[in-house]
Amino acid sequence: MPDRTPSSWYTAISGCVRCGHESTAFDLLRRMRERAVPLSGFALASLVTACERRDKEEGRTCGAAIHALTHKAGLMVNVYIGTALLHLYGSRKHVLDAQKLFQEMPERNVVSWTALVVALSSNGYLEEALRAYCRMRMEGVACNANAFATVVSLCGSLESEMAGLQVFSQVLVSGLQRQVSVVNSLITMLGNIGRVQDAEKLFYRMEERDTISWNAMVSMYSHEGHCSKCFMVFSDMRRGGLLRHDATTMCSLICACASPAYVNIGSGIHSLCLRGGLHSYIPVINALVNMYSAAGKLVDAEFLFWSMGRRDLISWNTMISSYVQSGNNMDALKTLGQLLQTNEAPDRMTFSSALGACSSPGALMDGRMVHAMILQLSLDRNLLVGNSLLTMYGKCSSIQDVERVFQLMSTHDVVSCNVLIGSYAPLEDCTKVMQVFTWMRSAGLKPNYITIVNIQGSFKSSNDLHNYGLPLHAYTIRTGFVADDYVSNSLITMYANCGDLDSSTKVFRTIIKKSVVSWNAMIAANVQHGHGEEGLKLFMDMRHAGNTLDHVCLAECLSSSASLASLEEGMQLHGLGVKCGLDNDSHVVNAAMDMYGKCGKMDEMLKMLPDPAVRPQQCWNTLISGYARYGYFKEAEDTFKHMVSMGRKPDYVTFVTLLSACSHAGLVGKGIDYYNSMSSVFGVSPGIKHCVCIVDVLGRLGRFTEAEKFIEDMPVLPNDLIWRSLLSSSRTHKNLDIGRKAAKKLLELDPFDDSAYVLLSNLYATSARWSDVDRLRSHMKSINLNKRPACSWLKRKKEVSTFGIGDRSHNDTEKIYAKLDEIFLKLREVGYVADTSSALHDTDEEQKEQNLWNHSEKLALAYGLITVPEGCTVRIFKNLRVCADCHLVFKLVSMVFDREIVLRDPYRFHHFKGGSCSCSDFW
Repeated sequence: MPDRTPSSWYTAISGCVRCGHESTAFDLLRRMRERAVPLSGFALASLVTACERRDKEEGRTCGAAIHALTHKAGLMVNVYIGTALLHLYGSRKHVLDAQKLFQEMPERNVVSWTALVVALSSNGYLEEALRAYCRMRMEGVACNANAFATVVSLCGSLESEMAGLQVFSQVLVSGLQRQVSVVNSLITMLGNIGRVQDAEKLFYRMEERDTISWNAMVSMYSHEGHCSKCFMVFSDMRRGGLLRHDATTMCSLICACASPAYVNIGSGIHSLCLRGGLHSYIPVINALVNMYSAAGKLVDAEFLFWSMGRRDLISWNTMISSYVQSGNNMDALKTLGQLLQTNEAPDRMTFSSALGACSSPGALMDGRMVHAMILQLSLDRNLLVGNSLLTMYGKCSSIQDVERVFQLMSTHDVVSCNVLIGSYAPLEDCTKVMQVFTWMRSAGLKPNYITIVNIQGSFKSSNDLHNYGLPLHAYTIRTGFVADDYVSNSLITMYANCGDLDSSTKVFRTIIKKSVVSWNAMIAANVQHGHGEEGLKLFMDMRHAGNTLDHVCLAECLSSSASLASLEEGMQLHGLGVKCGLDNDSHVVNAAMDMYGKCGKMDEMLKMLPDPAVRPQQCWNTLISGYARYGYFKEAEDTFKHMVSMGRKPDYVTFVTLLSACSHAGLVGKGIDYYNSMSSVFGVSPGIKHCVCIVDVLGRLGRFTEAEKFIEDMPVLPNDLIWRSLLSSSRTHKNLDIGRKAAKKLLELDPFDDSAYVLLSNLYATSARWSDVDRLRSHMKSINLNKRPACSWLKRKKEVSTFGIGDRSHNDTEKIYAKLDEIFLKLREVGYVADTSSALHDTDEEQKEQNLWNHSEKLALAYGLITVPEGCTVRIFKNLRVCADCHLVFKLVSMVFDREIVLRDPYRFHHFKGGSCSCSDFW
């Protein structure tokens, strides 16, 4: 052309862009600038479109250059180029740049506003996108069909019924409700908010339908899990013959089959895709990968994924998520590493899934590395990513990181607060939990049932119940949360954890339709309070009510048998589990192992141990706990070392059992070393139960100065267990000063704690301060507080014989006391002298000795020697700790009468044989 007008240049540039010749278009722009041809918004808008076709970095650089050129040329008033730049920044995930550009635009039309909404919503800023739409309405900008379709889809993504219905009404007022694109979006939105019948009405009233309309219905039914309805709609769609299914149709159908029950139908859809040539579409393959992994066919999912010629980001995200869901966490992180070597930029979904692969204490360092990548890509502002970080650090027991991430998050939702509350709950520090609850309500964040359940799970004492639990129960009644099954079941557990079993029972009785979870919660509450018999009765009631036995119920009932030391019932329950096919469940196996261990059958427990290569963490912990209970520290430590050598990471419970073994063996040095290694070596934050073990072993060795210093430096607040342990130790070492301090602290936590009065009274008694003993006992009577009576029992066939102190109610009382006299005489011959330090009444020495011989465990021992055949082990169980004199008598009897005796008290097993005890006289 000899003469070129500016319009000629603009037309040429636009034509090159439309034909895909972006390089030529940019070259024309350069030559146009050299000739001082004035710029136009039309040409620059075309070039911005060309930038969207280039890779991420190059496209952003070109876009920024055109943006600067637009400013220089004074063309920012041109709404078309501004809108094109908004689309570019949105597609490149530069949301801040898009927002800044939008604020700079002097003129905005409906297309500009829609572009902003798309930029925000497509990058996960859904709430901000909805706020942008509200501002658009306030400025009086009228929506077109495209804008309404975009905003309706946004409401569907938010699953906000209120916002969705409001926009629906605005569509009706605008008169655009007959536009196919708008109706399609409305159908999808109504499906997302659960208004399926309304969506169906809209669909069947449509005068004109396109493929997207049918796909919307298929997708809705798929989302709702109505697989059969999906295929009915698909059949109607094909029967018409006017519309052909596409890749979107196939994706929805495949998603509907993403379960083991429908995977065979899904395989049929896979074949249909192959015949129809849709198998090469990336979204279809992504859906197939997800379907096979969800159905437990990870090998098929992997084959499809790694066979793909091209993959998009959704492909990578789907595979990473599949690995995480299947427990293949290392493969998930390796796949993330391979993604980072491609041109695909990971997004919020990528890292949300990847963080799920790091959600265990052993993977904390991996989680920190993923966090660093998130910071590098500036994705930490995203709410989904922030919540995933909170969850990851919470599951890694790294509470400081949880707090830091929460504080740095720009926005929070109820999920954020739930995760923070859930992270505080295991620390048994409900003060922080309630602070979060108060803050979220003041911030306008509405709690949900998960919030309430997490909070209730953090209450562990009667003080917690009085200060927080009862007001929270009132709150659940006022807000209607109490009607939720999860909340009511959690209330049962909350009251039980705080020592109020009567209230647990009342809550249980108010539940009209009791689910298996309700029965399980009530059984567990009774077991926790030592009412194993009532737990087993509840189990029978549950069975009579027609409820199906599940693994949780069976595990709880086995715990009931363990608490009762009822081996026969435990074996029957174990047999029932085998009959019902629950014997391979890890929870049942662990509960059965624990039952055998607590019933004194370590040999049966060891027979049940799964192979070390596949042994669940719970089983390792139960084995260590079993050895600890018997005083076998070496075996407990060897098991711990074996577990670590197998690549298993010890958890919170592991260290409770290991430190308990150190405490039972009096190995304070070992205990402190393991305590110090928890966080530094294994990444496990010390909790209150670990601290109790250290205080216990220091106290029982009389090292009270160190115990007090340890309590001052503890990472968690001391609770009743800490002070009770210290008070008990002070009695052993007759340390009045420490005992009084501990008792004071214990009574500050709970003025009606009977153990505080009893232990302090015993301390005064061992120190011969009888006036103080009388004063305490009088005070207990004045406040109607009774000491829990001692009780011992042994089981012979189907008969359980129970004995209290000085009990004469047994049918064989005369034989029992005659046997006691025989035992006394024979022990005198070998030098037995009564340990009257265990006598707690102000009487003469002869009376003290007589009182000691009336102890319930001695009565049970005498009866056991009478009824248990020679060569068989005498097994006795007691509800309180065995006293020093009874322990001495049991040792001597095992030697003089040549009998093996096993005595189980609430703390451990004592295995007496040949005059010695497995506890080495340290208990």
